[in-house]
Amino acid sequence: MLNVVFKSRFKKDLKKFKSSNRDENELLAVIAVLANEQPLEEKFRDHNLIGNYAGCRECHIKPDWLLIYQTTETDLLLVRTGSHNELFS
Repeated sequence: MLNVVFKSRFKKDLKKFKSSNRDENELLAVIAVLANEQPLEEKFRDHNLIGNYAGCRECHIKPDWLLIYQTTETDLLLVRTGSHNELFS
């Protein structure tokens, strides 16, 4: 099992997300799958990123709710979460 590491920007994104009264259970479920080093279902559209987030991966919790993360041998680094507009504008 990977250690889950919350990057500072992810913490800010999560705080903003929680204040919008959205349900975080789906996010927590995806984090659990990733931390257990299991593959995500196809519906999450998990893929590599390029550009500013090269070396990271992105999955879709919902159609416009994304999780950007990175894995190492020991850690699952949670980088960002939010909408396409929030993350890539």
